[in-house]
Amino acid sequence: MSKLPGWLGRVGAELTDLGARLDEKRAQAESDADERVSRSQAEAVGEPADTGGSASVPAPPAYAPAIAAKPDPVAAIPWGMRVAAEAGWRLLVLAGTLWVLMRIISAVQLVVLAFVAALLVTAMLQPTVVRLRRLGLPRGLATAVTAVLGFVIMGLVGWFVVWQVMDNLDTLSDKVRDGIDELKRWLLDSPFHVTESQINDIAKNLSDTIGTNTEEITSAGLQGVTVMVEFLTGMLLAMFSTLFLLYDGKRIWHWVLKLVPAQARPGVAGAGPRAWRTLTAYVRGTVIVALIDAIFIGLGIYCLDVPMAVPLAVFIFLFAFIPLVGAVVSGALAVVVALVTEGVVTALLVLAVVLMVQQIEGHILQPFILGRAVRVHPLAVVLSVAAGGMIAGIGGAVVAVPLVAVTNTVVGYLRAYGQEEARRHSAPPGAPAPATAPIPSPGLPPNDPDGVSADAADAHGGPHPEK
Repeated sequence: MSKLPGWLGRVGAELTDLGARLDEKRAQAESDADERVSRSQAEAVGEPADTGGSASVPAPPAYAPAIAAKPDPVAAIPWGMRVAAEAGWRLLVLAGTLWVLMRIISAVQLVVLAFVAALLVTAMLQPTVVRLRRLGLPRGLATAVTAVLGFVIMGLVGWFVVWQVMDNLDTLSDKVRDGIDELKRWLLDSPFHVTESQINDIAKNLSDTIGTNTEEITSAGLQGVTVMVEFLTGMLLAMFSTLFLLYDGKRIWHWVLKLVPAQARPGVAGAGPRAWRTLTAYVRGTVIVALIDAIFIGLGIYCLDVPMAVPLAVFIFLFAFIPLVGAVVSGALAVVVALVTEGVVTALLVLAVVLMVQQIEGHILQPFILGRAVRVHPLAVVLSVAAGGMIAGIGGAVVAVPLVAVTNTVVGYLRAYGQEEARRHSAPPGAPAPATAPIPSPGLPPNDPDGVSADAADAHGGPHPEK
């Protein structure tokens, strides 16, 4: 019995060692299984298996749901939306820039309109300066003679219009009164069953309305005085600007070119003379077309014995500088004067004369005189005149179309110039430079490689081609 405790102790120790060895084998088997799973997953995704014996994350159980990896947020946004966003913020920056520019122009609207008017007058008078210089006159004397003659002629035209209106005002008032009486008699005898008491009530209501709105009428009169003062100020600014543009336009253009970045300077230097040529062609053509309209419509009105035929012809000439809208307004004014003073038949005849002359102008004169250089689509004309009128009134409507025509010429030239530059820089190194043909410009003859000759550049106030 004394050997029994020792035997039991040895059996217990052997059982403990056996349990430890079983635990080691079980751990080794689990480690090998985990390593095989990791190797199979790495091979499935194309990555090399880690055989360095480092600890790895065990694979999820089979019943766990599959979780896809989250994509990059930029890649998750559709391509079209990304393009729209990129274009959107650039458009917002451009719209903000235009808004600031329009605010600045509105703040100095009088100066801007005066300078644009000076450009238009300069485009009309510059050829006269060139002709006088070719006759041997110095530049200062040629400029002074041209400016004085131009301003005197414009002043005489304005004085003649005012004199004719004041001279025919009494006759026109009598004829207007007779026309109103005739209209009243026609309404009484018409099938509309209008009674004399109703006509008198309408006249009384009109008189009462004028009496109750005396303050508004007075304020409108004061505003008219302010507008007149601004008009005179703008006219003086335009006269001085015209004088300096006629005398020193070339030097001013060279100074403007120095403000342009050097990389963009060649393109702007080429676009400037073309823009000036387009503006000159527009002003000359518009003056000729307006003069023809005024002469023929004025002769028709005079032959029909309509009062103030000459002032109406001058108004037609002035309103012709507002495309589309000016012709309608001046023609309607002539028809209304004929209706009030001479009756319905004469008004219809005046309407026929106006429509006939305007149709000849639109289909024959403008395409022939203005040509392709300043041809603008009618939709662009209507939209530009409407936008110019909303921004700057009558002055904006006058300068809107020449601005669109000049912008069209400049953009077309810069596009062609950019394409030519890109073609030139895309040539492989060592290859001969491609032959650069002259960049065409709308309305320029093909035999003028620089777009404008030296004489024409001097005549237009633009720079001569660099030697």
